[in-house]
Amino acid sequence: MKKHKVYLQDLLNEYPESEDYQKFYTYVMELIRRDELVPMKNAKSNGRRPALPLSFWKYEDKPDYTDIYEELKYKYHPLINTSYYRNHPECYETDKEKLQILSDYLKDHSKLLDTEETMNERSFEIFRREKFFQREGGLEFCRKIGISRKQLAFYETSEPLSYYSRSKQTPQNILIVENKDTFFDIRRCMNAGHDRILGKQFGTVIYGAGKGIWKTFADYVNGAESYFLGDNELFYFGDLDYEGILIYEHLLEQKEYQWDRQGNGSARMIQLFRKAYEAMLDKALQIGFSALPDMKEKQNSNIGTVFLDVFDEERRRQIHEILSAGKYIPQEILNEHDW
Repeated sequence: MKKHKVYLQDLLNEYPESEDYQKFYTYVMELIRRDELVPMKNAKSNGRRPALPLSFWKYEDKPDYTDIYEELKYKYHPLINTSYYRNHPECYETDKEKLQILSDYLKDHSKLLDTEETMNERSFEIFRREKFFQREGGLEFCRKIGISRKQLAFYETSEPLSYYSRSKQTPQNILIVENKDTFFDIRRCMNAGHDRILGKQFGTVIYGAGKGIWKTFADYVNGAESYFLGDNELFYFGDLDYEGILIYEHLLEQKEYQWDRQGNGSARMIQLFRKAYEAMLDKALQIGFSALPDMKEKQNSNIGTVFLDVFDEERRRQIHEILSAGKYIPQEILNEHDW
């Protein structure tokens, strides 16, 4: 049974006839007799006659959840697993309305689940709030009741993939860049008729938007033009800091699936555009590593070896020196003069 601390003064403040001490004393002693209050050990007295202790433990009655348990047995659609609320009945009232809404939807509109929708579309269709899944705890709510995304037939969307293609021939080299300024700069360079970046020919440049590329990368296969499905080579180029390295490592874990017209897929690795990083390091050496900007605080430094393994020993030493000093090289160190 739960208990919490109660002070005599609080009881007195709540007592309607607080000026009549004798009546108040009788009231408190009755609570003690019924075990609703237990004087705390070593509690000082109030110094009056008859005396009362200054502090107590108050025990809370255990709630009766019988009605809730009965409701959970029969009220909701069989797809809804109510075991969470049987184990945590105190949480039921908070979610009761949402449970009823979802149950009614599954009962009366389940045919709509035959067609997959976006997350926000399904969210509004069921709960009349388009951001319920995305921002209002809807995914956690569904997890508690054993309802999966697959059962509700929705998919997440990402920002559309921004890219510029100078050529639609295949195969071609495709460059993913982390930052917007670098994307615009390389696009401008390509628009001016240059198809080589640091000596390497590229037909397409993709704006990765930092970590955003993790979500938008699916668009590379699902939403891009047909020539993207050719036997192309992918390269990545980002900031030289922990975050930029982790973006690349995560992309490698995702890989990329090329699909032919019959739907057969084959995984292709994303390569590091090493020449770009070497050009960044050379330019940083010219200005001095100490003049580089400080890395953003609290970056995850738990990088693997796959990034560093691309470079020779001297380049790895330079990268370690920069990262260990809490510095970083932004992509923007390179510009149109360098491409």
